[in-house]
Amino acid sequence: MDYKKVYEEWLTNPFFDEATRQELAAIKDDEREIKERFYMDLEFGTAGLRGIIGAGTNRMNNYIVAKATQGLANYIKQRKKQAKGVAIAYDSRHCSPEFADVAALCLAANGIKAYVFESLRPTPELSFAVRYLGCVAGINVTASHNPPEYNGYKVYWEDGAQITPPHDAGIMREVKAISVQDAITMPKQEAIHEGLYEVIGKEIDDAYMAELKKLVLHQECIDKYGKELKIVYTPLHGTGNIPARRILRELGFENVYVVPEQELPDGDFPTVSYPNPEAAEAFELALALAKQHDADLVLATDPDADRLGVYVKDKDGEYHCLTGNMSGSLLAEYELSQIKATKGLPKDGALIKSIVTTNLVNEMAKSYGVKLVEVLTGFKFIGQKMLEFETKHNGTYLFGFEESYGCLIGTHARDKDAIVATMALCEAAAYYRSQGKTLWDAMIDIYEKYGYHVDAIHTLTLKGIEGLEKIKSIMDQLKSHTPKEIAGLEVLWARNYDNDTATNMKNKAVVPTGLPKSNVVYYELEGGAWLCVRPSGTEPKIKFYYGVIGKDFDDAQKKSEEFGEAVNKMIEYMM
Repeated sequence: MDYKKVYEEWLTNPFFDEATRQELAAIKDDEREIKERFYMDLEFGTAGLRGIIGAGTNRMNNYIVAKATQGLANYIKQRKKQAKGVAIAYDSRHCSPEFADVAALCLAANGIKAYVFESLRPTPELSFAVRYLGCVAGINVTASHNPPEYNGYKVYWEDGAQITPPHDAGIMREVKAISVQDAITMPKQEAIHEGLYEVIGKEIDDAYMAELKKLVLHQECIDKYGKELKIVYTPLHGTGNIPARRILRELGFENVYVVPEQELPDGDFPTVSYPNPEAAEAFELALALAKQHDADLVLATDPDADRLGVYVKDKDGEYHCLTGNMSGSLLAEYELSQIKATKGLPKDGALIKSIVTTNLVNEMAKSYGVKLVEVLTGFKFIGQKMLEFETKHNGTYLFGFEESYGCLIGTHARDKDAIVATMALCEAAAYYRSQGKTLWDAMIDIYEKYGYHVDAIHTLTLKGIEGLEKIKSIMDQLKSHTPKEIAGLEVLWARNYDNDTATNMKNKAVVPTGLPKSNVVYYELEGGAWLCVRPSGTEPKIKFYYGVIGKDFDDAQKKSEEFGEAVNKMIEYMM
C-alpha cells in the first residue's frame, strides 16, 4: 500500500466529510503521523476492530466502522440469515453512540434489522440479547480497558459468543474484499420508518436480571448477612453502574457505596490513566472509600463491565488484592462446592480455562471429579466450548474463566460477565460470613487445599511499526530456539501452537497440542512452574505469563519474584 497516495485520496475526495479532510490537512507536514494513519488498514481480526480514534485507514472512524459492517452484512446475506437481525450495544467511550448508529444504518441499508440499545450497556448484556432476540449476530462498540484515545468493534455470532471459525475467517474475507467507499448506509428516519431500526432497553434489562437471579445458590445467606456486608463499588466511568447496583439492591445487599468521582460515564476516564481493574491506580479512590466505611470488599468493573477487579479485607482489617487468577479460583471453588452441596455436580460437568490461566484449578477439577477443558486465550473459545456442549451434549458447563479478570457463571451469556461475577462474589462473602470466615480466609483455604500457586504476567508495550517488528522478532526467536532452562528450572515440554506441536525435551517425542493454530509458545517446567508467551490480540503488546508453586504463601511469592527477574533478563537478551 502506498500510504501517501491513500492519504491524498482521503484528503481530496469529496466522499469523505469536511471534518475528516480538515483533520488530515492539519497533519500534512507530519510524515510519521501520515504513515502511522495510512500504512495499513486497521485490521479486522478475530476480535473485530480496535484502534485509536481518528481519520485514516489505520484508525477508528465512521468509514472504517461502515466498511466492517458492510463486510458483516455481506456475510450474513450470503448465509441467507438477514431476516434474524443484529443486536447492537455500546459503551461510554468517545464516538461509541455514533459508531453504533453508523453500524445500524449500514445494516438497515442492506435490509438487515438493527436492534440498538437506547443507551450504554455492558458487554455481557449484549451477548445475552443476541440469543434472547434470536439475532444472527451482535455488534458491541467498545475498546474494553484500553486508554481513552481508543475505541473498538466486537462482532458476535448467533450463539452469543464472539466470532470463531468458520465465521471469523468468512467475515474477515468479506471486510477485506471491499473498500470504505463500498459501504452503504441509509437515513435514520427512513430506517426507523422501514422497521429496520428498533430501539431496545428495559425488556432486555429485566430479562437479563431475571437470569442472573436464577444463579443464586444461597439466598438465605444474603437475607441474613446482606444487610451487614459493606461493599464499595466503582464502574470506572463505564457501563456497570446501573446493572451492578440493581442486582445487588434487588438481592438484598443494602450497604453498597459507589465511588462518586467514578460513578458517571465519561470517555476521558479522568480519574485514571488507564481504566483497567488490573491496575492498582484504578482502586485508589475505591480503597479510600472502603477505609472510610470499613468495607468488606472492594469491586471495580472495566468500562464495558465484562471484567472484575477485587480487593478483600481480612480479619485484621488489611485489604488484599485478588488477581484475576485468584478471584476466578475463589469463584470456581464457591460455585463447584455449593452446586455439589445444593444440587449435586453433573457427571459430565466441566470447568473451562484458557492456557494462560492458573493451574490451581487443574487440581480443583480433579478434586471435584469434573472435566478440565483448556482453550486458547480469548473468552470466545470458552463460548465455543459452551456451544459444543449444547449441540453435541458432551458436557455440562459449570464455570469458565481467564486470568485477565474475566469469568462467566451460568449460560445466559457467552462472554465474560462482571455483573454476574459481582453478584456471585458478594453472595460468596455472605456465605463465608455464615461460616465465620472472610473471603480472604476462603482464599487461603483454597491454597491450603490445592497448593500455593502464584501466577503473574510481564507485559511489554511496543507501539508502532517498529514495535510490531520487534514483537515478531521475539516470537520467532522463541519458536526457533527452545531454552533448556528458565530461572534455573529445566524445560520439560515445549508447545508451539503456531505449528501444533508439543515436544518432550528429554526424548524429543512430538505430539499435537490439540488446539487451533495460534501465535503462542508454552513451556512446562520442573516443579510445576510454567511460562507462556503471546502477542496481545488487541493492543501493541507482547505478554509473558508464568506460574510457580510454593510450600506456603511467602515461599510462592519469593519464587514468583525470582522467576519474574529471570523473565526480564530473557526479554533483555531478545531485545
